[in-house]
Amino acid sequence: MGDIENLPDDVGQLKHLVCDCYQQINHLQDRVALLQAALYAPKSEKSKDLYQGILPLPIVRIAEAKPVEVPVVEVPAHTRAKRGRKPLPDNLPRIEITHDLPEDQKVCACGTCLKRIGEEVSEKLDYVPAIMQVERHIRPKYACPACDGEEGMPVVRIAPMPPQIIPKGIATPSLLAQVITAKFVDAMPFYRQTKQFARLGVDIPRHSMSGWAMAVAKALEPLHELFQAEIRSGPVINMDETTLQVLKEPGRSDTSTSYLWLFRGGNPERPTVVYRYDPSRSGSVPREYLGEYKGYIQTDGYSGYQTLGESDGIIHVGCMAHIRRKFMDVQKATSKKIMHGTAKEILDLIGLLYKVEHNIKELEPEEKVAKRRELAVPILDAIRTILDERIDHVPPKSLLGQAMTYARNQWRRVVRYVDCGLLTPDNNAAENAIRPVALGRKNWLFAGAPKGADASAMLFSLVETAKANEIEPQAYLKFLFERFPATQTTEDMRALMPQHVDRSLLPSLPKPKPRKK
Repeated sequence: MGDIENLPDDVGQLKHLVCDCYQQINHLQDRVALLQAALYAPKSEKSKDLYQGILPLPIVRIAEAKPVEVPVVEVPAHTRAKRGRKPLPDNLPRIEITHDLPEDQKVCACGTCLKRIGEEVSEKLDYVPAIMQVERHIRPKYACPACDGEEGMPVVRIAPMPPQIIPKGIATPSLLAQVITAKFVDAMPFYRQTKQFARLGVDIPRHSMSGWAMAVAKALEPLHELFQAEIRSGPVINMDETTLQVLKEPGRSDTSTSYLWLFRGGNPERPTVVYRYDPSRSGSVPREYLGEYKGYIQTDGYSGYQTLGESDGIIHVGCMAHIRRKFMDVQKATSKKIMHGTAKEILDLIGLLYKVEHNIKELEPEEKVAKRRELAVPILDAIRTILDERIDHVPPKSLLGQAMTYARNQWRRVVRYVDCGLLTPDNNAAENAIRPVALGRKNWLFAGAPKGADASAMLFSLVETAKANEIEPQAYLKFLFERFPATQTTEDMRALMPQHVDRSLLPSLPKPKPRKK
């Protein structure tokens, strides 16, 4: 009753108060709808029903422009084979099992022996479980039976052990590659791997595997500076960061949040992916890592990146995907019966931008820039016009108001991708590279110590750079662990990095076929 008694008597003030209440109620309803969508709705951000008649026709025609024509090769007409099961890879070993008729059935009723006229072959895929084995390294000892070393030579001679990635360790490069790939590629914690090895008859405690991973990362420390130099050498760097819980950090509780920072750059044809652990989310972390770098950096809208864009020689580019995501949130919180509105218009226009990108993806960078200025700029102008004309008519605290404010604040950086053919409209290259960390974090939860976080950053850098260069990670790690201990110079080490390794030295593995869209 006290609240009712405090209501203003003035009708104008009362209407204003009711309007504020309605806005707050609508805002809370939007938040509830968005939370329900996060729990129950599909997680895909794909947009359907692109430009269903609500967009200006010239813009639709621009976005629907055909890709650049390429020479067409005439193929004679043929009969399409019926689709069936995919053939098994040719590189797999074959074991032949013959199912023949008994001898008494190889005689015809007329008494003549049957003659073999052919055969029918069907292939089945078999699985051979992993086999654990022990390598016995035998080094014969030699001694002189005559002089007993009196001539100044060693009494006993023995061949030295080849250099090992972990000196005096019991794990071979193959086992180390398996353990590290399982954790940092397949997101399998060490304790689960312990159970797997136990089924193979071997007891490998998880603390042993953790020690191996840290020892390998320690041995590979000289690669840190080489990776950093690769990142700084490229024209474009994509950046992102994700949370990481690290125990036993000096002066911090075990529940504190730390971060893995991601840098993806270097030669666009041979990309480098680097992770760096730091307890802080401060913008000083990427600024320190990049040093005197000059070029483009592309990030999301986190304020910690903003100071980078103020540095001389750096052009800061935003992320269209983050803008799109906020308008997708508006759509998810909106009734399915409402198939129009500002959010829908902007989403459809953004969809046209990606249609343009799809059509020009095979062009050279200079040609991409020209086509973007012709086709994408009018669409970007249309989006900016909608934002500017309608922002004052939308409650600022609503989901739509927040999405429009975010888009306007980021707009100056977002549109910069148009002027560089090496850039894309979004920062998805970095987000895709940071996703394996997020997936692994759900399984292994935390790093046991700062040194473990540093080791994880090094090993993630290796496997993700290998993947970015289309190299199978486990085969690469085995190769690296075998060759790295014998390196003598920086050039030797550089030649073993995933970006520069001679692929003819790696095991021949089939490349995955691209999925049909």
